Amino acid sequence: MDPAIAAAVFPLVFLGELPDKTMFASLVMASRGKPALVWLGAAAAFAVHVAIAVTVGAAVFAVLPHRAVDAVVAALFLGAGIYALLTTVADEEPLVEAEARRHKTVVTAFLVIFIAEWGDLTQILTANLAARYHSPLSVGVGALLSLWLVAALAVASGQGLLRVLPPLVARRITGVVLLVLAAVTTVTALR
Repeated sequence: MDPAIAAAVFPLVFLGELPDKTMFASLVMASRGKPALVWLGAAAAFAVHVAIAVTVGAAVFAVLPHRAVDAVVAALFLGAGIYALLTTVADEEPLVEAEARRHKTVVTAFLVIFIAEWGDLTQILTANLAARYHSPLSVGVGALLSLWLVAALAVASGQGLLRVLPPLVARRITGVVLLVLAAVTTVTALR
């Protein structure tokens, strides 16, 4: 476990998740249920997704040559960056309203977050970082702690957080950071 890698991963995943549908799902569910129970369900779902993402990232690195991994990671960073810049928060909200009414709090939170995170920006980012840094545990710890913090902020602070950092601004910052990572990784792959 390398704390420097975990510390480098933390802000990237945090910014990526901050304006995400998962944060809004947690906000909506916490307004209808007990915030601590919503957080427990979300935290469990995030743990499963991070485990999947770092496993996939580590497996890709083990199978492909280093230059090929860098090329794949650069392409995925580029795609995730473009996705972050082009999508809006409004594109992601309908799932939250329907699911929050149907199930118990913890199960609902787990299911909504688990389903919503498949192929999500931060899951792809986590897999990419695990492949790039060759340290799945370090990347997993950094990613998981940031995801848990976003969920905690969402259930604890509600709409107040969105007044400080508008979701669109956070999403745009994430997109630019991912595009920079794509460029850096492309240069590394071409060396």
